[in-house]
Amino acid sequence: MSKEKKRLVLALILIFAVNIFLITMAQNAWADLYKKGSSGAVVSEIQKRLKNWGYYTGAVDGVYGSKTEEAVKYFQRKNGLSPDGQVGNQTLAALGINPGSAGGGSGASGGSGGSGDLELLARLISAEARGEPYEGQVAVGAVVLNRVEHASFPNSVSGVIYQSGAFSCLDDGQFNEPVAESAYRAAQDALNGSDPSGGAIYYFNPATATSQWIWSRPLIVQIGSHRFCA
Repeated sequence: MSKEKKRLVLALILIFAVNIFLITMAQNAWADLYKKGSSGAVVSEIQKRLKNWGYYTGAVDGVYGSKTEEAVKYFQRKNGLSPDGQVGNQTLAALGINPGSAGGGSGASGGSGGSGDLELLARLISAEARGEPYEGQVAVGAVVLNRVEHASFPNSVSGVIYQSGAFSCLDDGQFNEPVAESAYRAAQDALNGSDPSGGAIYYFNPATATSQWIWSRPLIVQIGSHRFCA
């Protein structure tokens, strides 16, 4: 190999190594993006979501203090994340926040339909309605979307799903299990407007329900093992 070719190869290797180093540094910087002492619009968005979902009781002031840190730990424990009190990649994703924009990215505003919504909805359907008839899987997805539009619930798919105590699958680990293929189809059908639940905002399995209150909800339809209620 000529000296010129050797120099070119060495230069390419050096460029490649520098690029890998820069990418790694950027990823590491992102991983600890928001923690105690941070401030700004994204911190406000973190606080707002945690407050809406019942994890945080402090002021939405954009300052990452002790109360925010404790709320983040609480959220992380409830959702199968490492409870370090810092909002890195995984916690940002669980909150439905895109750190590239102060508004929070997918799911930050009302409504639904983004790819992030599809993934979250499919994961919930798979965890809550695995083994149910396909129509029942679509109905579970529709309940989530009906809640998004209802004044009593958070106004985003991620907000509804991660609302404290809303779905048992986030407590028992089912939410983190592999997603069934049918759940993706059911989620897409629900996002496209299909609603076999008839507008329900609640559902439950009579064989496993422990809440007496849920039996007071007016029945709309039963599909498979689930009763869908107003």
